[in-house]
Amino acid sequence: DGRHSVNHRCCTSVSENNASILQRTRQRHQRLGLPDQPAKMTRRLYTFLNGKSDGRKDMKASLGGKGANLCEMARHGLRVPPGFTITTEVCQEFYKCGKQLPEGLMSEVKGAVLLIQDDMHETFGSPQNPLLFSVRSGAAVSMPGMMDTVLNLGLNDTIVLGLAKQHGERFAYDCYRRLLQMFGDVVLGMPHHDFEERLTALKAKKGVKLDIELDAEDLKFLIQEYKDVYKRLGQVLPQDPWEQLRMGIDAVFRSWNTPRAVKYRSLNKITGLKGTAVNVQAMVFGNRTVEDSGTGVCFTRNPATGERKLFGEFLFNAQGEDVVAGIRTPLPVSELETRMPAIYKELLDITTKLELDMKDMQDCEFTVQEGRLFMLQTRNGKRTGAAALKIAVDMVKEGILTEKEAVLIVEPRHLDQLLHPTFVDESAYKKDVLATGLAASPGAAIGRVVFNAEDAEEWHARGEKVILCRIETSPEDVGGMHAAEGICTSRGGMTSHAAVVARGWGKPCVCGCEALRVDYKLQQVTIDRKDGIPVVVKEGEWLSLNGTTGEIILGQQPVEDPALVGHLATLMSWVDKYRRLQVWTNADTPEDAKVARANGAQGIGLTRTEHMFFSTPQRIAAVRRMIAAVELHSPAEADALKELEQYQREDFEGIFHAMYGLPVTIRLLDPPLHEFLPHEGPALSNLCQQIAAELGVEPDVVHARLEGLSESNPMMGLRGCRLGIVHPGITEMQASAIFNAAANVIKSGVSVHPKLMVPLVGVYDELQNQVDILRKVADRVQKDKGVKIPYQIGTMIEVPRGALQAGKLAEIAEFFSFGTNDLTQMTFGISRDDAQAKFLTQYVSSGILARDPFDTIDVDGVGEMVRLAVKRGRETRPDIELGICGEHGGDPASIAFFEKMGLDYVSCSPLRVPIARLAAAQSRISGMATATE
Repeated sequence: DGRHSVNHRCCTSVSENNASILQRTRQRHQRLGLPDQPAKMTRRLYTFLNGKSDGRKDMKASLGGKGANLCEMARHGLRVPPGFTITTEVCQEFYKCGKQLPEGLMSEVKGAVLLIQDDMHETFGSPQNPLLFSVRSGAAVSMPGMMDTVLNLGLNDTIVLGLAKQHGERFAYDCYRRLLQMFGDVVLGMPHHDFEERLTALKAKKGVKLDIELDAEDLKFLIQEYKDVYKRLGQVLPQDPWEQLRMGIDAVFRSWNTPRAVKYRSLNKITGLKGTAVNVQAMVFGNRTVEDSGTGVCFTRNPATGERKLFGEFLFNAQGEDVVAGIRTPLPVSELETRMPAIYKELLDITTKLELDMKDMQDCEFTVQEGRLFMLQTRNGKRTGAAALKIAVDMVKEGILTEKEAVLIVEPRHLDQLLHPTFVDESAYKKDVLATGLAASPGAAIGRVVFNAEDAEEWHARGEKVILCRIETSPEDVGGMHAAEGICTSRGGMTSHAAVVARGWGKPCVCGCEALRVDYKLQQVTIDRKDGIPVVVKEGEWLSLNGTTGEIILGQQPVEDPALVGHLATLMSWVDKYRRLQVWTNADTPEDAKVARANGAQGIGLTRTEHMFFSTPQRIAAVRRMIAAVELHSPAEADALKELEQYQREDFEGIFHAMYGLPVTIRLLDPPLHEFLPHEGPALSNLCQQIAAELGVEPDVVHARLEGLSESNPMMGLRGCRLGIVHPGITEMQASAIFNAAANVIKSGVSVHPKLMVPLVGVYDELQNQVDILRKVADRVQKDKGVKIPYQIGTMIEVPRGALQAGKLAEIAEFFSFGTNDLTQMTFGISRDDAQAKFLTQYVSSGILARDPFDTIDVDGVGEMVRLAVKRGRETRPDIELGICGEHGGDPASIAFFEKMGLDYVSCSPLRVPIARLAAAQSRISGMATATE
């Protein structure tokens, strides 16, 4: 494709050598009248040789994980094939140069190769005693298999003859055919299957199944076949070994932005990296001999269970890619104990030392060449959630880690796996995955598919587990949503009705899955699979949902429930020992509160009163009567409000009992009233007919008034404190429900600490208006009930003006809670759903933003608003309580920022409470370590 047709000179901002740069810099300084200072050069390359290297394991940002650990192993005297690492900063430079290697880099590479030649006693490009190289990627964060590798670089038609004379024809030609295939595929972009077809045909012709059964003559024939593929595609393998090396380095840098690598980073929320490093390393050969050469991968502990036992695989007469490619069935690494006992003992000793040095379970690659063991890589191993906990706890018992260090090696995603009902084996159902949508609410759900809320409730009532599948959901569907095990929709984003309600209830939800074509008339959904074969799922057939990955799966997949016991309980005791931030929860029902408290919540940071109205059809109907009565100034307004007050009082009593003495923060009604109404059409017309009859007015009057509630920009409209100011009866009703519930529970002997939170405040007098109403109702209830209620009144900081006026607001507010979702929208001036659907992904992938600001708080912008509000609020009221109740309260990276800001608590969904506890402890421990340094 012409990507590597010539050896380009590039990036004129970088010169051929340091001397010329220094000279030009001095000349420029003289022209500008600046001091004649030497230019500081950024080091672009680090060598690792036997027993020495300037690189270290803590240099992953520049050397990548692989390069940093290779340097570390070399420094410790382990037998590592010598090589060098080109830094991630060069990768940045590569892309700034228009995907060209910077000038002067290959000169530095040649200098490093001279050192390796001295170490290996071999010469790169020599036919007599050739040195060959591997070229591998390695980012700061492990991305297994996502970027490219090229092995056996340095062979050509002449050098292969010298290698054959030195070590035998079969070995030499095996290496050469591997180079031709890998270089063509990785570097030149030739179709991989073109080579595989030739190899498969040859094995069939020879009547063999395995590559190792081909002899030297077969491999010579295969090499000619591969050259024919090159010729047919207009390509050629460079015969200059240095050109091969240059092109290999170029290809690895290019692999940083291949679609699969970009997708992997997106799925795993890996952001802020400079790029990949390139590791150039002398080849050692597991295919050198049949009996005493081979290659393998091993973990110092079982990555699935955490058992302390060497776990992995090994292949005799093979190179590294053979193990992962599945070309042959590998042996368990434990087989080496009997087949090569000395090698096994050495491997066990080395990996044990590596684990002690790295203070974590290690994933190692190694090669045995003619009875000598070489270590090719070590990195912290990927593991399951269950294994992560066992490894952390066991390493403390073994004296490898302190409690603090053990807390730091457990990742939030490990807990996330364990805290929701999870599928027993996700790999087992991959063939049954029908489609993937937005992972809106985590967990595993299994049920028979239904397509409307009424059926969901009916089926649930008779003991059936159901999955509710809709084009989109509305308040009309809440009964069915509550009855369902999980919810999937073909439309809607992460803040759609389905997503928000499902997360509030802790139900698995997959939203916005465009592959779903829902047919309500036929009661079926047609799913357009990636393989192009549509699948029809009819009502009553089984579906499984993975709300953590967004997968929709055919059939019933086995699940298991979480429990805070065993190793998890031990780890969480350490977590609580070392964290400062309290962790509260967002809970709207007594059931949510109980789950949160069982997970370690220390209070409720957000009870959304509007969610209580969604729980039954009767409550929805009552809310709608209230809205109509209030809007029409009907005499029925008082009765409508009284009915709602009863529902709310019952809910608050349940929550106060569930939290038993812990603080409960209740946000007054926030959303605009029209969100409680059905969409236009028959549903709205029927509602108007019903309400008109109840209120004794004409349906057209009701219809006109309710239609008038719709707004062009609801987020900025009549909601929050504005709603309570325009309709004070709503604020009075909610205050009466809260204080009467508190009084009743206090009289039952239970301690209660209600905290009333006024939303969307940006103006001092808005807050004062609502506080006056709340205190008036509190005084009345306390007098009528004869009890003292220890309540507080505060506000949400979610409007930029509110953050700027925090000092003034703190004259009235006893606490602030940051509503970071709205604060992010208003600070950026964007709608979350629109931005995430249309441009935020591109902003993150192109580096305009480091990450989605709705996933992790924007420290420089939204974070600055938080800083100002914290500073100004505390200047006015030093003891003001500060918390955060937005979705960022459950995000580990955001929690680190809130720890730094000195907030008192974070609040998150009940199922994320343990994750937030872990993140709070990790932030505190890391902050203490940084302060000590």
